[in-house]
Amino acid sequence: MDDTPETLADLDAAQWSKISERVTDYATRVLTGLPERPTLPTIASAAPEPLPRSGIGAIEGLARFDARYASAMTGSAGPRYLGFVTGGTTPAALVGDWLTGVFDQNAGPGGAGTAAAAVEREAVAWLRQLLDLGDDHSGAFVSGATMSNLVGLAIGREWLADRVGVTLSDDGAHALGPVRVLSGSPHSSIHKALSILGMGRSALRHVATLPRREAVDVDALAIALRETAGGTTPPIVVANAGTVNTGDSDDLAAIAALKRDHDFWLHVDGAFGAFAALAPDTAKLVTGLDAADSVCVDLHKWLNVPYDSAIQFTRRPDLQRRVFRNDAAYLRDAGGEPDFAHLTPETSRRLRALAAWFTLTAYGADGHRVVVERGLAGARELHARLVADRRVRTLAPPRLNIVCFTLADDPTSARLTAWIDAVNEGGTTFVTPTELHGVPAARAAFSNWRTTVDDASRAGEAILAALDTIAPNDA
Repeated sequence: MDDTPETLADLDAAQWSKISERVTDYATRVLTGLPERPTLPTIASAAPEPLPRSGIGAIEGLARFDARYASAMTGSAGPRYLGFVTGGTTPAALVGDWLTGVFDQNAGPGGAGTAAAAVEREAVAWLRQLLDLGDDHSGAFVSGATMSNLVGLAIGREWLADRVGVTLSDDGAHALGPVRVLSGSPHSSIHKALSILGMGRSALRHVATLPRREAVDVDALAIALRETAGGTTPPIVVANAGTVNTGDSDDLAAIAALKRDHDFWLHVDGAFGAFAALAPDTAKLVTGLDAADSVCVDLHKWLNVPYDSAIQFTRRPDLQRRVFRNDAAYLRDAGGEPDFAHLTPETSRRLRALAAWFTLTAYGADGHRVVVERGLAGARELHARLVADRRVRTLAPPRLNIVCFTLADDPTSARLTAWIDAVNEGGTTFVTPTELHGVPAARAAFSNWRTTVDDASRAGEAILAALDTIAPNDA
């Protein structure tokens, strides 16, 4: 006879039907209320309490969470949260995410006897088709754009090592020597990845961009490539498909054409801009993406799956496997198609692919094309509203899904901060600050599947109304 006392987890398991019903009802209220949930809560989070000794069970835990923290959760999954580049979660993606926790599979070692790897490989293949990448690109799910950029640069670093006859994954970063990375408008995660990988933030050389643009000047890049031609190793070029300030994109086809005369690894940061491929009006912005050696795509942005989820594509899975292989007797790599544990930084991996698989299954390529087109339409609507007000100056046309704007008169950092704070504290919409060409500015990004043109109009009204709350120019 088992004399082990029952735990609260045992008791919760016995009443799972009741718990799941309660949680489903609660989640339904949250989701249906998203359109009007404040984009910035006014209630501060509670101070930490001591660790519970005996616990209170799942249902009481839900009540405790609701009382202590729920009101301080932002409406970031709602239609007028335009900060950063933030997607929502489609209903099907949420189903996939819930079931990811239900099945609780380790999507790393394929020898674990699970279909997790098959789900991931199918989702990778679908995303490759969705983004018009060729069969030469293999892919693996990672946690976000930062990790996707890191993996791509790690593979590129190993490619450089091949050029000088060392195996960096075994010999260490010192065996390679200085690395040169060329880019026009690199995202901050590129700097972070270079730091983590030991190549160093100072390895990055900024190449001139086109006038009043964030897109790299391809002629200037060609000159930079010629100047680095005499180095010990060829450089890495980081190109952009969608910059975070203005949604600008490099001329990927022209950059890829430089490979005819120059030897370099081409990494494309297409965290959200890669999805331009879905819409006829913007597909030309990512012409040439297929020529990249590695590609970053962030799925919790425009694919609208829950945090955290991204994918990393590369033409060199052999080098990827060399970098990330995990040598252990219990993680046998039998050859052929490697387990994902040998392709990504994580060995224990959440089955992130299931949420993507569900939303792609449920809505297909056409459904996600509509999501992208809604984002494009929202950006155009907000841009038009702001341009019509003489107090506002937009800093770039809406080339994709981002609107970048500032004050027409005296756009100091202090006045921009006051304006952005007033917008966000109103709770109707949320925008984030930036600086473009030395000018303090604000930016609004459209990537949530719920966001309509009407939401963009409401956001525009809130942004303009907030102008009345800031101090006038004293000049």
